Amino acid sequence: MTAAGPLAAVTTEDPLPALRVMRETGAVDLPAAEAAVTALLRALGRDPASPHLAETPRRVARSYAELLTGRQFDLTTFPNDEGYDELVIARDIPLQSLCEHHLLPFSGVAHIGYLPGARILGLSKLARVLELFARDLQVQERLTQQVADWLQEHLAPRGVGVVVEAEHLCMSLRGVRAAGSRTVTSALHGLLRDDARSRAEFFALTGTT
Repeated sequence: MTAAGPLAAVTTEDPLPALRVMRETGAVDLPAAEAAVTALLRALGRDPASPHLAETPRRVARSYAELLTGRQFDLTTFPNDEGYDELVIARDIPLQSLCEHHLLPFSGVAHIGYLPGARILGLSKLARVLELFARDLQVQERLTQQVADWLQEHLAPRGVGVVVEAEHLCMSLRGVRAAGSRTVTSALHGLLRDDARSRAEFFALTGTT
């Protein structure tokens, strides 16, 4: 088993090996999480024993456990036998994550593209990689960079581009209360960073020019 940042990869015996991808995280202690939610409710002046709140600690603990647990998957790639050398882009991939500063959700869409090298990727795996990093306590800038870095390392394309557009509830529900405001972040590698024409084409095709 080899480690790749926060992920671990295990190759199979398949002649075109898949990469078993999983996040290495600590074990979730649900009873401790429930107790913490109970204490938080009390600290906020609420009675966790009241009929309306009696099940809240259990529900909240399980909700956060689900939101912070990435699902493992096999990263399937195929030989680029046809020599395809144009952009492959998945647009508007739904995104949900948790702001690590306020534990409030942020959600939106991601656009992920790459210029194939020797191998091409099963398209659903772009969404899988995004989800794996999103199911964590995150900031949008780091999430965007992590997805781009991981694809560059494990797919070895000629270029990778990731754009994330998201609304943060910590910004729309509290503080400035800028409801509807979206934050846009991008991360580029290879030709999509170094070649102006390739970069412009990527942003045009993702509708983020």
